[in-house]
Amino acid sequence: MNSASPGRPGDGRDRDDEGRARSARPRDGLGRPLPYGSEGVARQPEGVLRTPAESVAEAQELLDAGRPFHAHEVFEDAWKSGPDAERGLWRGLAQLAVGLTHAARGNATGGARLLRRGADGVDRWAGEAGRPAPHGLDVDGLGAWARGLADAVERRPEAVDPAARAPRLRRAR
Repeated sequence: MNSASPGRPGDGRDRDDEGRARSARPRDGLGRPLPYGSEGVARQPEGVLRTPAESVAEAQELLDAGRPFHAHEVFEDAWKSGPDAERGLWRGLAQLAVGLTHAARGNATGGARLLRRGADGVDRWAGEAGRPAPHGLDVDGLGAWARGLADAVERRPEAVDPAARAPRLRRAR
């Protein structure tokens, strides 16, 4: 991917080589922008092509590390580059990760809303009798996790520990 460079004169925005707005500001572990010159965490590269198994494994590692914003970026790559038939699944997973991000930032309203939206998105992929959910995902468990966390943050609207509240993407074997 192209590196960010200063924006066009007068627009005050960072832009990539094609002129698209790209923030070059460092970010914290929850994706919040930090002042220029601050030390942030490494960002997920955009536009990476991964297999579904690689996407799920990488996102799980990021979730377990308390970096749901970065997991969302992995899911977003899968959503944008994967087959049309699966875009809704990856979009739902990205919404779950963003919902956890907002809950970790202390935004109970936004977190609960995105967790429920993501749960609704992945529910459509629940395995029918004799047919497993795609890519070994535990979509039933993810929906239950998301709705439970949404209820919890609404009852007690304070920041959650994203690593402690990270979901399991696949069923335990």
